[in-house]
Amino acid sequence: MYNATSTKELQSAGSSFLKALPAIDVAQIEKLRDVLRFHEYRYYVLDEPLIADEEYDRLYKALAAMEKQHPELVTKDSPTQRVAGALNTAFPTVSHLVPMLSLDNSYNADDLVDWDRRVREGAGQSEVDYCVEPKFDGASISLIYEDDLLTRGATRGDGVQGDDITTNIRQIRSVPLSARFSDYGIQQIEIRGEVLLTKKHFKAFNDKLAEQNLPPLANPRNAASGSLRIKDPEEVRRRNLEAFLYNVSYHVDAGVPNKVLETHAGTLKMLWDLGFRSPEKEKKVIRGIKGVIDYCQTFEAGRDDLPYEIDGMVVKVNSLELQDKLGMTTHHPRWAIAYKFKARQATSKLRAVEFQVGRTGAITPVAKIDPVPIGGVTVGSISLFNEDVIREKDLMIGDSVLVERAGDVIPYIVKSLPETRNGLEQPIVFPTDCPQCKSKLFKEPGEAVWRCVNIDCPAQVVERIIHFVSKDAMDIRSFGEANVRKFHELGFLPDIPSVYRLPFDKIRQMEGFGEKSITNLSAAIETSKQQPLHRLIFALGIRFVGETTAKTLAQQVSHLRDLAGLSLEQLQSIEDVGVKVASSIHQFFANNANLKLIDELETLGLNLQRGQQATQAGGSLHEQTFLFTGTLSKLKRSEAEAMVEAQGGKLLSGVSSKLNYLVVGEDAGSKLEKAKKIPQINILTEEQFIKMIGNQ
Repeated sequence: MYNATSTKELQSAGSSFLKALPAIDVAQIEKLRDVLRFHEYRYYVLDEPLIADEEYDRLYKALAAMEKQHPELVTKDSPTQRVAGALNTAFPTVSHLVPMLSLDNSYNADDLVDWDRRVREGAGQSEVDYCVEPKFDGASISLIYEDDLLTRGATRGDGVQGDDITTNIRQIRSVPLSARFSDYGIQQIEIRGEVLLTKKHFKAFNDKLAEQNLPPLANPRNAASGSLRIKDPEEVRRRNLEAFLYNVSYHVDAGVPNKVLETHAGTLKMLWDLGFRSPEKEKKVIRGIKGVIDYCQTFEAGRDDLPYEIDGMVVKVNSLELQDKLGMTTHHPRWAIAYKFKARQATSKLRAVEFQVGRTGAITPVAKIDPVPIGGVTVGSISLFNEDVIREKDLMIGDSVLVERAGDVIPYIVKSLPETRNGLEQPIVFPTDCPQCKSKLFKEPGEAVWRCVNIDCPAQVVERIIHFVSKDAMDIRSFGEANVRKFHELGFLPDIPSVYRLPFDKIRQMEGFGEKSITNLSAAIETSKQQPLHRLIFALGIRFVGETTAKTLAQQVSHLRDLAGLSLEQLQSIEDVGVKVASSIHQFFANNANLKLIDELETLGLNLQRGQQATQAGGSLHEQTFLFTGTLSKLKRSEAEAMVEAQGGKLLSGVSSKLNYLVVGEDAGSKLEKAKKIPQINILTEEQFIKMIGNQ
């Protein structure tokens, strides 16, 4: 962006401004802006500052003073216009010019070889040039520049729409407020990138939190993502976020031929030359997949030496013309793939095991280890799932253990290291009584999980209430897990019916509960009374009864109480209800305490009747059964299921001979393989399903 001559001129101009401010005129103000932009670039993009922070601050204050005297001379891209003067009140939803798709993943060299084969076949070439760059571990963003000015910044969102965070993006000093895209014949451009915190800034921020006795942020990625939605732009600025821009997704040119935009590497260089922190210095163009694999492995070996976190490498076809030819699926481009690094591992000491009680009474052992950083996250607690896992891994209190984060996300204990034992280790004793209510634990034959079967167990009560008010159940907004636990501790929520008897007069006196929040919560609770029957069935937390089975059950009865009158045989005759599910439903409704709960909810005004179903009895999909598997890209799973029900179709929760259609999204698993073995099942892609629905 700056050659030796311009660097020398701007450095000299900055020194002159520090000595004495000139008379105010348009030329001098613009010159001072250029000096500040130059030093921002040196500091935030190159990480090679040429002046002290105090000197930069003096220049900045001088410009601010000049612009205050002559507000008519302020420009939109002035360095003083980054920080907003007011809080963000909302983050409106905006549409991306081009959908932000996910990347296909690979975890070893064989995956890359197989992907390369598909690329070469699609390209009709024996070898392809690839551009390889780091896969930054941050929060995805999309930026739009029009007539050289930054006009919008947005989060990834669902890939089609994201949150407008323009004000917060302007606080990131490595994002230019203006860039001379017009020099390349570009009038409008959308570029993609990643916002992140460097390891240095992440540590510094957590150190400040520790000084205030506040809990540290979990990892740089979450810290960056959360920072983008902070309402106070000044606080965003203090976070010292950085942005790497690595892809041009869309551009409108002025009819000027531009060879820069013929290759991906060319676009990275253009962004770098315009002052963006692109991976220009880290990227490498390589012909053939063997060299790509070698470069990925070399980069992985040195990942700890980088100033920021990465979790892999991204391999892209370098030719943009070839990228267009290869195209994309509904989920990911065919011309790019992420090579994920091996999971992070570390050793630690197992100090204790705590036993937690879940909503269904399941007892889950949780290992407490000496906190250890793994891939940017400090891990101190790890689920051990059940008693069998403890035995299989031969774990003892005091053991040295090997810990890993699967996919760089979920921590688990790989194994114990018995060779390091000194004889002081103690066996892990699994309880025979519930840790909360002291009732005897019970384990179903053939299951690995011990359970507390006391329905009044305090731990289960809290978890059941959390489930009851959740989004997929009664959907009581403003009633999050933290509020449930707080109200339970205060005695306001001893059971599920008490959700509808909250003492708002007492809550109103509590800190953090203003009149507006109480009004919203009260309205949401009242609205939930009219939720359809299937939501209430799911909210009751009957074991093995998920959302789909709840809908099936709701279609069989006029009133919730009717389920209590069905025998095991009658339950098993219901579509998609097997022996295990039928037994669980029968046990639930045979329990007098549960029947009393249902009566109480009806007395409180909840809807227990089936009512008018959205399903069309004579719809074009009448009696046809559907199941969805994998990730849908154009529809939400709930939307697709609603379409089926609206046409009279039924939803199943598993693959069986009763299934007519399996709709397959990306990353479909065992359900697809099982369905292939049953000839009468029709397997549809998402596009085929949408077309089918549209033709009904």
